[in-house]
Amino acid sequence: MARPVTLFTGQWADLPFEEVCRLAADWGYDGLEVACAARHLDIARAREDSDYLAQRRKVLDDHGLQLHAISNHLTGQAVCDHPIDERHRAILPGRVWGDGEAEGVRQRAAEELKDTARVAAELGVSTVVGFTGSPIWYAVAMFPPVPAETVERGFAEFAERWNPILDVFDECGVRFALEVHPSEIAYDYWTTRRAMAAVDDRPAFGINFDPSHFVWQDLDPVGFVRDFADRIYHVDFKDAKLRLDGRNGRLGSHLPWADPRRGWDFVSVGHGDIDFESCVRVLNSIGYTGPISVEWEDAGMDRLLGAPDALARVRELVAIEPPAAAFDAAFGDG
Repeated sequence: MARPVTLFTGQWADLPFEEVCRLAADWGYDGLEVACAARHLDIARAREDSDYLAQRRKVLDDHGLQLHAISNHLTGQAVCDHPIDERHRAILPGRVWGDGEAEGVRQRAAEELKDTARVAAELGVSTVVGFTGSPIWYAVAMFPPVPAETVERGFAEFAERWNPILDVFDECGVRFALEVHPSEIAYDYWTTRRAMAAVDDRPAFGINFDPSHFVWQDLDPVGFVRDFADRIYHVDFKDAKLRLDGRNGRLGSHLPWADPRRGWDFVSVGHGDIDFESCVRVLNSIGYTGPISVEWEDAGMDRLLGAPDALARVRELVAIEPPAAAFDAAFGDG
């Protein structure tokens, strides 16, 4: 049976949960990757109201939708970010932001991530997708010169702040899947290696694979999957379109999404530069059988048109048979 195709609800958080479920079901999605947003999955309410999660489950069931993962990107970002400032205030629940004092924000964010693992377990979900934040992303330009000790301290701080969270994930039988992404402790190949080592390669810490963040950095998404095969816990698909013309740069020039002067943008699946067929084939080769989750971030296309368009394209991709199935179909049992 083809792997499920789900829709990430983070870009739909302005709509009531019931409406997102209705749309996804009408389009033909198999399920949702539910964002921990107030209108979709409120972690504090889930911990306080014994009926809340059953109500969420009923809405999903009423629409015939599966639940394979929940996501808490925004709160995870604050766990070890530096600096903590007005950008975080704009994305965090008020209970996490509090008075805005940086260390208090980080500690409250960490507690909410622990509760996210507990809520996932109550829902019967084994994967939480999200961000970690980074104490050293601010230094990515490496000028003024960044001492090696600063980088070492950054990875050590990440481990100090995330290991206690991962302890709770272990207790709950849930895994955390970091979306390898600029602004996180792991944003490319070598920082992923280093982040894994910082937490002693513990199995609770793995990867949400989204090839869109690789292409514009000139990284090889297929090779990445092969090398981190045992840590690919979840997959998101959106596309990236490069527009490098000698003026448009890879760093985006502080321009908004969809501005034609940017060197790249996120686009709907199949409208950019990612070789998705190769991505699916390598996922098949490592035995990944989890969902492909469509993440909608195309600022140049109406989402009500784009989400079903992306689903149709991903359906074609997931129909590619895994190697063993293809061999058996061709040659039988021998």
